[in-house]
Amino acid sequence: MEKTKPSAPPIQLVMDDNYSSKIELAYNGSREDMGPYVPANHRPMESNTSSFGALAHLLKASLGSGVLAMPLAFKNAGLLVGCIGTMLIGLICGHVIHILVKTSQQLCVEVKKPALGYADTCEIVFQNGPKPIRKFASIARELVDWSLAVTHMGACCVYVVVIAESFRQVSVEYGGPDWSVTAYCALTLIVLVPLTQINKLKYLVPFSAVANFVWLVSICISIYYCLRDTPDISERNMATSIDGIPTFISTSLFAMEGIGVVMPIENEMLKPQQFLGCPGVLNIAMSAVVVLYGFVGFTGYLQFGDDVRGSLTLNLPRDEVLAQTAKLLVACVMLLSFALIFYVPVDIAWRRIQDRIPAKTHRWAMSGLRLFGTLFIVGLACAVPKLELFMELVGAVCLSVLGLLLPSVIEIIWRWGRDIGPTHWIVWKNLAICLFAIIAMVSGVTFAIKSMLENL
Repeated sequence: MEKTKPSAPPIQLVMDDNYSSKIELAYNGSREDMGPYVPANHRPMESNTSSFGALAHLLKASLGSGVLAMPLAFKNAGLLVGCIGTMLIGLICGHVIHILVKTSQQLCVEVKKPALGYADTCEIVFQNGPKPIRKFASIARELVDWSLAVTHMGACCVYVVVIAESFRQVSVEYGGPDWSVTAYCALTLIVLVPLTQINKLKYLVPFSAVANFVWLVSICISIYYCLRDTPDISERNMATSIDGIPTFISTSLFAMEGIGVVMPIENEMLKPQQFLGCPGVLNIAMSAVVVLYGFVGFTGYLQFGDDVRGSLTLNLPRDEVLAQTAKLLVACVMLLSFALIFYVPVDIAWRRIQDRIPAKTHRWAMSGLRLFGTLFIVGLACAVPKLELFMELVGAVCLSVLGLLLPSVIEIIWRWGRDIGPTHWIVWKNLAICLFAIIAMVSGVTFAIKSMLENL
């Protein structure tokens, strides 16, 4: 008598996004009977960002203000510990992004959806995990969404403050108005308001390409000053006390972690299969990030020592035209990059209100939301007391959860009972990453709050 082939467990899918639906799929027998499902073939026509465009977006998201903060991170760790730590954190971040995207792509095939965002992936994985954790699916989604929103709004605030301080330094040096940083923050609205009205990633590709070029020029100028008349290496610390490590980790996570824009970029790709693999968009981007971050952090701390600021360009000489040019170029890069980072919180907010607004007014409502968001972020940036401490706090709280903890957890849940069990090495590897994330978050928040209190 022929044995009946057992059916796979049903995949429950409840979503609320651009591909909204409520589906229950139960696979009986072989999936090949229905033919293979290729998510990329079912994506909307608007999802046509090239692999080059995706690489430009990912590099721009990871190489914004972050690379300029690395000398500050090295100050808290020392030259030797900073180099080793940068490589380790880069490896961990790249690996965690890889498992998040891979899980999402596998899930798209299972539930037959063209694309899934970060929050969608977490929610569906929890819905189909072991029974005791299924009730936490909606909580996981909300945690991801609001953490992403807060993280990217924080990054946008940092951008505005750096832009304002850069223009103010140049203005004061050359006899311009000596206004407060708050006034210069307000002036950024002249550019940010029209720029943030762009609501499709593919239209941001030209801005990313231009920003990458301008950024490269400004970083080369900054590196020139870092390498000019460098002090003896013995004058800098090879390692600092253990108290500096949490701050190093928080600042490095803030600088290096671009996980918030990973899924939107992958979801808009014409050939998403080229995002992972070797070489792949992700591997190229993360390799460039680690090398450049380590080099800038090392040379920046070597040159400026304990006087380094949250943005390297703010340490450049104020009486040299070339140095002032670098400050202006970095400010321009951040203006262009603002729209890409701003894409994430706007998308999260729009998904929660679009069903309450008549369809015929969606276009005006989206424009209003983007205008309000821009005004809110610029207003918040005016109230940021200290750039360095703000970066540490955002990195410690939001990016420890988003960039390390949640992707590791969802891989365990997704693969549990499929190809891994309690003793599998992947489980222990992910638990180690989770432990590292929790330690980084708790210690980072503790030291950031302590520093804030000392500066009151």
